[in-house]
Amino acid sequence: MPGLTDLAALRRGFGDRLAPVAHHPALGLAVSGGADSLAVMLLMAEWAREVSKPPRLVVYTLDHGLRPEAADEAAFVVREAERLGLIARSLRWMGEKPAAGVQAAARAARYRLIGEAMRTDGVQMLLTAHHAQDQAETVLMRLAHGSGLDGLRGMESFSEVEGVPVFRPLLDVPPELLRAVVAEAGLTAVADPSNADPHYERVRWRQAMPVLAELGFSGARIAQFAQRGGEADDALSQWADERFAALVTVDQLGTAQLAHAELSSLPKAVGVKLIGRLLDFAGGGQKPRALGAVERLYQLLTREPSFRRFTTLGALVARRGDTLWFAREPGRQATPAATILPREKLLWDRRFRISNRSGEQLGVRRAGDFSRREAEKLVGADIAGPAASFRSAPLISAPDGTVLALGCYRFDNNITVELAGTDAALPHT
Repeated sequence: MPGLTDLAALRRGFGDRLAPVAHHPALGLAVSGGADSLAVMLLMAEWAREVSKPPRLVVYTLDHGLRPEAADEAAFVVREAERLGLIARSLRWMGEKPAAGVQAAARAARYRLIGEAMRTDGVQMLLTAHHAQDQAETVLMRLAHGSGLDGLRGMESFSEVEGVPVFRPLLDVPPELLRAVVAEAGLTAVADPSNADPHYERVRWRQAMPVLAELGFSGARIAQFAQRGGEADDALSQWADERFAALVTVDQLGTAQLAHAELSSLPKAVGVKLIGRLLDFAGGGQKPRALGAVERLYQLLTREPSFRRFTTLGALVARRGDTLWFAREPGRQATPAATILPREKLLWDRRFRISNRSGEQLGVRRAGDFSRREAEKLVGADIAGPAASFRSAPLISAPDGTVLALGCYRFDNNITVELAGTDAALPHT
């Protein structure tokens, strides 16, 4: 509903906005006491009264302990939620607070505490009050930081934040409408002074918005740009994923291979996406948003004939002849040794799914300083990739030390090892 400006229209279409999550038996609402989140709470309560079988609504508010007023603000939210017939939970961020990076730490703590409460309450989805101006500020911040299209698309309606599934139904709604909902209900919203503190980057962009709007760069225009950027990014991502499936092969040690000539034949935007996808996989699922690092690697791969080896974002990239190899960087963010109980499964290093079908507890560790000769003797085959490929692979062993698998090479039928996070061609054991 782009360009929404009418409160009655917001109310009429509110049920349609909630359609993607209305099937959940319970929904959580993140409510700080500010106008935006109070409006969501009020609109949700109205909607719940109008439908025949509404989900259970649970309001979560946080006393972060950063201001003396925080406890009273949390109590206000609980009181108003209960007046509306909603369940309410007041959470408190305990312990020492950081001297720097307070907003980021408070955000992480908020989602962590809400996530824990949601699991206790059996709530699987959290609704937040992010609106059109929040979206515009996010896009401007990412633009200033040099983000690519994936960042310039802004916030998604669905995402996961600190492990919490989040739904944002109001990303196209201007904040003025939400304030009108609160005023109509006769409530006075909480005013957090940090929302006007220019020490924070988001606040500086917020204060610049009126000037930008005078130049035609309004919040609605920025949101429209984000939507179009998202559509373009979806198309590039689909193209890159198709090329990944068609051109990339992954060996049994989790090392991806791509012909250099194939990369060079792609349009740059698709090639950069493909490199990002390869780094995401080989680096252990870090999902690189550091576009500059990905672009620098793309430049090296396509324009430097002497390129032989490079490490970035947890991955080692090497060239041998016309083949590019993408392996896990063995010395970075080493995954600790683990155990797999009988009949259990383990996602190891974000790259390997290991199933123990035996009756014994098995050990898993990074193979480490194997020589190439030792690794090849163990698997009974030549290993063409860089040494990092076998040194960063999981070594699975029985209690007596017998090696049962190295990567996806398995030497016991009670073990299954599969790669996670790739649709590329994969040899089978």
